[in-house]
Amino acid sequence: MILSKQKYSRMWIPDAQEVWKSAEITKDFHEDDHILYLKLEDGPNMEYHVNKKTELPYLRNPDILMGEDDLTALSYLHEPAVLHNLKVRFLEFNNIYTYCGIVLVAVNPYEQLPLYGDDVIYAYSGQNVGDMDPHIFAVAEEAYKQMDREEKNQSIIISGESGAGKTLSAKYIMRYFATVGGSAGESNVEEKVLASNPIMEAIGNAKTTRNDNSSRFGKYIEILFDHRYHIMGANMRTYLLEKSRVVFQAAEERNYHIFYQLCASAQLGEFPELDLGSAKDYYFVNQGGDIYIYERDDVADLQRTLNAFSTLGICESHQMEIFQILAGILHLGNINFQSNDRDGENSFVNLNDKHLDRFCKLLGLEKNQLARWLCHRKLVTLNETYIKSMTLEQAVRSRDALAKHVYGKLFGWLVNQINKALRSSSKQHAFIGVLDIYGFETFENNSFEQFCINYANEKLQQQFNLHVFKLEQEEYLAEGLPWTLIDYYDNQPCIDVIEAKLGVLDLLDEECKILNGTDEKWAQKLYNRHLHTSRHFQKPRMSNSTFIILHFAAAVLYQCEGFLEKNRDTVYEEPINILKASKSELIRELFPNDASTRGQISNITLKSLRKTLPVTSEHKKTVGYQFRASLHLLMETLNSTSPHYVRCLKPNDTKEPFSFNPNRMVEQLRACGVLETIRLGAAGYPSRWTYVDFFSRYRVLMTENNISADEKQMCKNILENLIKDENKYQFGKSKIFFSAGQVAYLEKLRTSKLRAACIMIQKMMRGWMQRKKYQQICQAIVVIQKYTRRFLAKQLVGHLRLTKAAIVIQRQYRMLAVRRLYVLIRTAVITIQAYAKGMITRRMYHKMVLEQKATVIQKYVRGWLSFLRYQRIRHAVIHLQCCFRRMMAYRELKRLKVEACSVEHYKKLNKGMENKILQLQYKVNDQSKNNKLLLEQMAALTAARRNEVEKLRNEIEHLRHRTEETKILNLQQQIAQLKEELEAAHKDRRDAEVQASQELTALNQRLGILEKEKIDLSDEKEALNRYLQEQSKIIEDQIALKVALKSQQLHAEFEEERFHYQNLVKEFSHLEQRCENLKDELTFIKENEMRDADIGETCSMIKYQELEHENHKLKNELDQLRKDFADNSTASDTRKQKDADSSLKQLSTANEEIGVLKEEQIWLKSQLVMAEKEIDAMKNKATMADLFGLPKNGHKMSEEDLRCAYDAVRVANKLLLDQLDEQKAQHVKEIATSQDEVKNLREKLNEQQQYFAKALQLPPEEQMEVGLQQEIARLKSENLELIEQIEMQDRTVNKLKQQLKSVKKSGILKYLAEPKVTELSNVPVIPWKRKDFQGMLECRKEDEAHLIRNLVTDLKPQSDAVSALPTLPAFIVFMCIRHADYTNDEQRAHSLFTAVLNGIKKVLKRSSDFEMVAFWLSNTYRLLVCLRQYSGDENSVEMNTPEQRKHVLRNFDLSQHCLILSDLAVQLYHQLIKVAEGKLQEMIVPGMLENDTIWSVSSVAAKPAGYRKKTGILSGESTTFTLNSIIHQLGLFHNILSKYGLHPEIIKQVYRQIYYIITAVTLNNLLLRKDVCSFSNGVQIRNNVSHLIEWLRGKNLHQSGALEILEPLIQAAQLLQLNKTTNEDAEAICSMCTALSKSQIVKILTLYTPINEFEERVTIAFLKNIQDRLAGRSPSRRLLMELRHVFAVNFPIIPSPVNLDKIKIPEILKLDFLNRI
Repeated sequence: MILSKQKYSRMWIPDAQEVWKSAEITKDFHEDDHILYLKLEDGPNMEYHVNKKTELPYLRNPDILMGEDDLTALSYLHEPAVLHNLKVRFLEFNNIYTYCGIVLVAVNPYEQLPLYGDDVIYAYSGQNVGDMDPHIFAVAEEAYKQMDREEKNQSIIISGESGAGKTLSAKYIMRYFATVGGSAGESNVEEKVLASNPIMEAIGNAKTTRNDNSSRFGKYIEILFDHRYHIMGANMRTYLLEKSRVVFQAAEERNYHIFYQLCASAQLGEFPELDLGSAKDYYFVNQGGDIYIYERDDVADLQRTLNAFSTLGICESHQMEIFQILAGILHLGNINFQSNDRDGENSFVNLNDKHLDRFCKLLGLEKNQLARWLCHRKLVTLNETYIKSMTLEQAVRSRDALAKHVYGKLFGWLVNQINKALRSSSKQHAFIGVLDIYGFETFENNSFEQFCINYANEKLQQQFNLHVFKLEQEEYLAEGLPWTLIDYYDNQPCIDVIEAKLGVLDLLDEECKILNGTDEKWAQKLYNRHLHTSRHFQKPRMSNSTFIILHFAAAVLYQCEGFLEKNRDTVYEEPINILKASKSELIRELFPNDASTRGQISNITLKSLRKTLPVTSEHKKTVGYQFRASLHLLMETLNSTSPHYVRCLKPNDTKEPFSFNPNRMVEQLRACGVLETIRLGAAGYPSRWTYVDFFSRYRVLMTENNISADEKQMCKNILENLIKDENKYQFGKSKIFFSAGQVAYLEKLRTSKLRAACIMIQKMMRGWMQRKKYQQICQAIVVIQKYTRRFLAKQLVGHLRLTKAAIVIQRQYRMLAVRRLYVLIRTAVITIQAYAKGMITRRMYHKMVLEQKATVIQKYVRGWLSFLRYQRIRHAVIHLQCCFRRMMAYRELKRLKVEACSVEHYKKLNKGMENKILQLQYKVNDQSKNNKLLLEQMAALTAARRNEVEKLRNEIEHLRHRTEETKILNLQQQIAQLKEELEAAHKDRRDAEVQASQELTALNQRLGILEKEKIDLSDEKEALNRYLQEQSKIIEDQIALKVALKSQQLHAEFEEERFHYQNLVKEFSHLEQRCENLKDELTFIKENEMRDADIGETCSMIKYQELEHENHKLKNELDQLRKDFADNSTASDTRKQKDADSSLKQLSTANEEIGVLKEEQIWLKSQLVMAEKEIDAMKNKATMADLFGLPKNGHKMSEEDLRCAYDAVRVANKLLLDQLDEQKAQHVKEIATSQDEVKNLREKLNEQQQYFAKALQLPPEEQMEVGLQQEIARLKSENLELIEQIEMQDRTVNKLKQQLKSVKKSGILKYLAEPKVTELSNVPVIPWKRKDFQGMLECRKEDEAHLIRNLVTDLKPQSDAVSALPTLPAFIVFMCIRHADYTNDEQRAHSLFTAVLNGIKKVLKRSSDFEMVAFWLSNTYRLLVCLRQYSGDENSVEMNTPEQRKHVLRNFDLSQHCLILSDLAVQLYHQLIKVAEGKLQEMIVPGMLENDTIWSVSSVAAKPAGYRKKTGILSGESTTFTLNSIIHQLGLFHNILSKYGLHPEIIKQVYRQIYYIITAVTLNNLLLRKDVCSFSNGVQIRNNVSHLIEWLRGKNLHQSGALEILEPLIQAAQLLQLNKTTNEDAEAICSMCTALSKSQIVKILTLYTPINEFEERVTIAFLKNIQDRLAGRSPSRRLLMELRHVFAVNFPIIPSPVNLDKIKIPEILKLDFLNRI
């Protein structure tokens, strides 16, 4: 109906092929006119005749509402509008889902679409039903949220024709619940729920002419949830299995899938015991002709079925029995019946029939009995029993009935097994039911099955109508609108015809009870009862065996033939009895033999029962009765829940992808109730707007009088002026309600207003453009004149300049000629002068040279002559002197001879000589005696020595002779050899000189040639260099590009591998978390007995640590000495000697320190002696009475006491004697040990003296090296000795402990409860110096729980204890582990490490806020860095300072602990990202897509809202999150991460992941929401992204890779802003959108919606152009970004500058029990 038909109005007219066609009025239509002048959309004009106003065509909605995702949002609600909107969405937008009020309309695309991945599930999870594009997941999420919010059970009703996609929709819904509401424990109920689908498809689905996977039964699955709304179980109910398909299939149809799966697998030899072949060989499965389905693998399907059996806990034996029953049904169908007569009255089965034999073997039956009762039946009368042979036809029917009955029983048993597997022992809190039931069906031949199906759809339609009517009423009352009853179609009369008293089903059951009842008699009863009493029942004119029922969808003609038989579901008793006696356990379970379970065969009628016997009520239940009862139960369940509706439609019958048949679609729209929903909505106020949206869109229609401070009042003022009829709209509390057509009227007014404004803008713009054009022309004329004048002036100036230049050139040329002549003359004169002066000078030079040479000759001649004269005179003088001296000597000789001959001279000489002679005579005599003795001795010695000397001389002569001979020979040989070599060398030299001269001449010649070639080659080289530089640049660019691509590829592979590894870590952490959940249920407290403190052990431990520290100190000093020696190796000798002296002094100092260490060792021994003396003193101090609790007064002791005392004294004496013997042996041993030590020390001292003596003889450098080596060896040996001594002391301590334990057991140490220390005062104590803190903390085993509680469990990140150093817990834990490493207690370190990890996990399980996770992630990372930093390997040594190198671990290899800690860090990182995602999740969509920060752009973006749009606003809630909320939250995250000292590289990775989440959520919502795909939203998104980028740059995080992550979102925003019309636009889009996939680009272009009428939608041709251009890209089936994707995290090992020995533990931590070492 229309209100007015004006020119250019568009409408819908009926059409035979397309159902409805669009046309436009070309001439105004008035009420008196009978012809509409129209122009069809495809071109031709036509005249449309009308007789009445009610026959006027339907008006068409404005283009802005084209493709609306909710049909109720259309301004005109009628059949053509609905059909066209579905067509546009299906063909142009490729959207298969559309809302129609509370109904989701799903059109089967017959193509796999990327709409059902986990990323889509996460995108819809938690979203309101109207905030995203229509989807099956949106309905599931709405049901899940309502169950949580209202605490009421929900149900989802899926209906539609066969092949419309009902089964797939149900599977997707179940998968959604399994993903969103997965089980909390390890039961994996969701996997079992999903595993039921392959089984039910195999045994209940089959190929039909309309669907390759048609469900031939109805099912209602209740998914059960606990109080936390996790799946805890499920329950399934089935309805009306099509058992006739087991024995019969129409052409091009198949039996149930399971039969073909078995046959296909049997051909591969997997089930040899079934003895099956190809499906073509079996009658029950080959009647349809085609046994295969395109693109379906029966073998793979069977494997999925087997996996589902295993998941549901069905054992392999039962599985094999199931397959045996199914294979037996196939063999049963091939049994051949024969007859002895021509008429076939008496049938029989050959006992040699192989199929009969196989059937009996598989089911464990008696072959003879089965062969007999398949062809005979038993008739029981009052008096006797008859056995009657069956005809061939009856035998075949009996066989088919048996096969159907067995399959039905097996189907029911499998459903029960599935329910058992899905059943939970816990109490359910709520459930969501999913009803997958057949839609309305009408065929050429409609039988009992179609009747039951249509009956069920009548009931569901009635329930749907009542629910829609109720929702409308609640909506009106909630908004405060006056409620008036709306007329709606009630199909109760049609239901009464079927199920009321004496209805179709009652008459059918009554006829089944009659022995001779037939289908014709039943039809006649129907005619008599309903033909004239009900308008929903009709009889065809030409038939007496058919009837027509007028259903809500259409009138259906039913054939009565077969109704009674199908309702009875008859099977004979005798074959059933044979099955009861089967050897198979499963067959016996299906057909129980006891009377109590006999009622399970409730859907059969046993024909052989005696007529007079009473029939139980169970046997009266026919198929129709059972179906009606189950349907009533289903309706009660649905009425007790909140229903949600999904209507599946088939776009065509040929299964072509994205092909739309309007006729078929209209039939289904009428049948599924969608149009009824539209009609109910149109009867009231279908269009509903919130006040904000209405004002935002229609404020252009305001006038100055309408302006008010209240938006609601302004909306009322606008409507009062625009729509005069107040009944056309109503004002609610939060919305405005409009009747049909009013929104279109307002859109028309708005368009006219905007068009007038555009015309005004165009007018003003054109005038402004003309004025600008005139001004530009005037300015152009002035500019032309200016440039012309300038051109003429420039020409004149040029002429003057040329004239002046010519004069200057002439002058300069003349001057040049004269100067050249002058220069030539001057050069000639100078040359002549030069040659003349040179000649004169040379002559003078030659004269001077001759004179100088003559002078030199004269000088040497004169000197020679003078030298000769001097020699002659000198020789003459010497001769004269010699002669004179000889004469004087001769004279003196004569005088002396004369004097010697006189007497007086002799007297003077002999005076006093006599006395001296006597004395000397005496002495001579004494000496002679001594000489004799000495001579004798000397003779003996001389003889002995002479012999030895002779021997030695002989030996020496012999050796000398031999050595000289050998030397001479060797020298002679060497001389000969050297002579030969010298001659050869001379010869070679001569040859080389000759050859060199020749080569030199050749080289000179070659050099000249090469010089010429060099000049040529240099030119070529320069050209080649230029060419090579160009080529090298090109090659370098290519190589760099290839390297970059390869590096990106390798980096991507590395990231993928690390991502897989961290996913495994994440999965391991998930499993570990489950294990922790189970462990938390068990509480245990283990208390360890406090060990007695042992003085000797404690002291020895402390001294051992001090010795180790001193040893480490000496090693450092030794390293320093080596370093000093290496640095000073190039200094002078004096400096070396000084260094050597200083090194020796240091060595002496080290010796002194070693002496101190020895003294401390003695002190340790004295402490042990003190401990032993204390024990002995305590033992001696205690009396026997004290030890054994006897009376101290001896008079009071009885004989029994004295006997006990005597025994105790003997025991004590024996014990003391043993101890004394041990002490003596120990003393002797210690003395021997001391003596050995003294001996060893002496030997060492001698060795050192020898070393020093040798070292002093060496050079200074070698002295230093030798000294260092000796010191190193000495330190090593002493270190080993100290270790041995410590081990001995440990053994001594352990021995004393054992003695103490033995004494305790004997009850002797009662006295030792109060030891007296005063008795130890006389023992000498050697004092020892207290050492500095070494960065180690000792944590005893009993204090471990206390440490974990104070440091991990109870520690708050906000505590003042960690404000200065947030990673203090990590350092404390590491110092405790370092102490365990220092004491070589690996078990202690492992226990502490495990306790810390468990404590961290427990804390994060208890409280997982962002601050807590960030705090422990920082500490875990710091502990990991400490383990790496102080591990002791080469890398760790380089990264540490000299002070930090002292803290390196010595004994343990903690690489495995590092891996565990790294896994925990990865787990904490993932948990941090998860917490951040949870905080940002609700902010992203409002802040990035819905928040209007640019009002000038977004204010014009409002468009009509449908029934489901903006559910949050409709309910009175408003969006409070903006972009500032996101930025503020990001700032909080950054402050927390920086506060707790997390490394900047990890912070960058965190924000890279957070920005990925923001990008993924925003882009996914953009791809799933049509209302945000517009130009203004593109501008808004780009602005929001720019703010995020600015924030990144402000925090210096732009190098984290987050900018690249935002690229898809940036390109999507740019895509919304680009033009989308021409080929250039398509090329620009394809070149720009490189980060978006092909499906994403097409999806955005498809969803692009103009915000007003002046923009154009993206055409189909442009979309195809884009798809063709993108065809070369790699195909991607993924539409949405993966929300759960987490980039692989990398923890850089950056050493900490903090020194462990500088760390101070605050007292607030209460860690006083830790000992600082």
